[in-house]
This record gives sequence, structure tokens and C-alpha cells, in this order.
Amino acid sequence: MNAISHDKISEEGLLSQIFTQPLSKPFKLWIAVINFWIYVSCISLALETLEPFATTYKSLFWAIELVAVFFFTGDYLGNVYFAKNRIKYIFSFWGLVDLISILPTFLVILDLGALQGAKVLRILRVVRVLRVLKMAKAAIQEISNKVKSTNPLVTNLRIYFIALFSVVMISSSLMFFVEGDLYSTENMAIGQAALDAELKIHPLPEGSPPEASVFAPVDPIGGNAIAADKHFFTSIPSTMWWCMVTLTTTGYGDMFPVTFGGRVIASVTMLLGLVLFGILMNIVGKTLMVMLFGESMTESQDSKTSKEHAISMLLSLKLLNPEKGAQLLTMTDEQLKDKLEKL
Repeated sequence: MNAISHDKISEEGLLSQIFTQPLSKPFKLWIAVINFWIYVSCISLALETLEPFATTYKSLFWAIELVAVFFFTGDYLGNVYFAKNRIKYIFSFWGLVDLISILPTFLVILDLGALQGAKVLRILRVVRVLRVLKMAKAAIQEISNKVKSTNPLVTNLRIYFIALFSVVMISSSLMFFVEGDLYSTENMAIGQAALDAELKIHPLPEGSPPEASVFAPVDPIGGNAIAADKHFFTSIPSTMWWCMVTLTTTGYGDMFPVTFGGRVIASVTMLLGLVLFGILMNIVGKTLMVMLFGESMTESQDSKTSKEHAISMLLSLKLLNPEKGAQLLTMTDEQLKDKLEKL
């Protein structure tokens, strides 16, 4: 009986560390596992839109999705269980992101009647890309909890590339769905079949150009036909090229959207490119200051000054005697933190 109780307490302690203690090793290990499956699932999602990979490795992509959702579900349930206010967490931004990362897959598994339409299934597949925001959540937690790093430059670059990967995945997926989906193989076949049926009833006048009998998708907002030579966004991997060019040069390059929705996404992507460029320049600037002028990237001096100020305040309020204050000044931040936690 005692052994069982001890095991239960140990298990609860481990789970508590995973979801409530950002400085603990179990928490960092769990975040690493979740981030790994986010990367894998995003790459899988991108390849699902590229033939012949989509057809050849369909079962493999589905297996990857199930394993990834297993971990994401555990992460969501753990965050809900250990949240201080569960209802508030469930309806918070990050709670909704965690839910969106698993909900589409469960809806497909349940095979609800409302999901039989191919359009709905494509929407659900694209929505899964929002799980990449879970990596941004981990990076924000690291900053807000002031997790120390032996190399701040590496930490800053890692956070930057997480932000870059998130923007590329989300922008590319949205562009592929909003514009590329109009001339996907499936939609082109459906549109051509409908046009052929219409031409049987109402044939084209004699002398009509050959392209008049070829289906051309139309921008649902602008109403303009999309010519065959403007079918750029045929898969997420190909759209990523457009996204990288747009982010780094604030221009379209050799690929550009022609629909209203695509241009809105492109505008937002260009603005995000400016933000990412500013972040990168900040990191590069700090690195040059360290390499050329020997400045420190750590905040040890600021931390020391803050500690001295706090102890001085306690002494002035007579909440601490001078002898004890001198002793606290000799302690490191970790020792001081451990001492305060024991109070």
C-alpha cells in the first residue's frame, strides 16, 4: 500500500513539473518532444499537398498525424488539468490554439456527416497548421519565465527561427488554400466537367477560340478569371518559395497572387517580413557589439543592481537587519531564490 502511494505521489509530482515548472528538466524535455512533433506534422502537412507524395505515402502521413495528435492531446489535457483556472484557460488564446491543434483530426476520425464534403476536409487539413503557434507559445513562456541560457545569442536565434518557421508555414498554407485551392487538380476536374456539361446544352458559336472550352477558375471576390499561366500556388512547398521571397525582399518575385484574398495574405506577409527583419537586425547588432567591443549580452549586472536595490529597500523599512542583508548580498541568484522558496 505504501509503495503504491509513493508511486502515485511521484507520478503526480512528475506531471506537475511537466506542466507547471518551466525551469525543471521534465518540462524542458516535454516541450522538446512537442516541438519535434510540431515540426514533423507541419512537414507532413506540406508534403500532403505535393504529388506524387500525397498518393504514394498517404498511409504514412496519416500515421504521423495520429502519433502527433496523441502527444498534442496529452499536452492539452495536462495544461487544462494543471491550469489555475481551467475554464479561463480553455477559452484563452493559447487554450484555443491547443484545441485547434487536435480538433480537426478528431473530427475526421469521427467521420461526421457534415465533414463528407471535400471542401470541409481541406479546410480542416489547413487549420492544422495553426499548431505551429504552440512553438511560439513555448518561446514566449521561456521569455516570460526568464529561463537562463549559457548563450543568449543561441536562445535569441532559436526564438527568431521559431517565429520565421511559424510565419512561413501559416502564410504558405493560407495562400495555398485561399488561392491555390481554386485551381487544384480536384477543383479543375470538377469545373471542367461542369463546363463540358454546359457546352453540350449550349454549344459555343462557330469560330470561338479553343480556350473558351477550357475551364478557368474565377476569383470569388473580384470575379476575374485566373489564367493558366497564373496558377502558381499548386502546393505548400512551392508556395514556401513565394513566402521566403516576400518576407526577405518585400516583393512578389516570380510568383504573385492574383485574387483579392491572396493579395490580402501577401500584404500581411510583407508586414511580418519587416517585423522579422527588425528582430534579426537587433540580434545581429547585439552580436556585433559583443564581438567588436566585448560587451556582455547577459543581464548579470542589471540583476545584481536590482538585488542590491531590493535589499536596500528591506533595510530601510527595517524588515531586514544589516547582518542578514550583507549575507544575502553574497548569495547567487539561485541561492537567494531557493532561500526565498523555503520561507
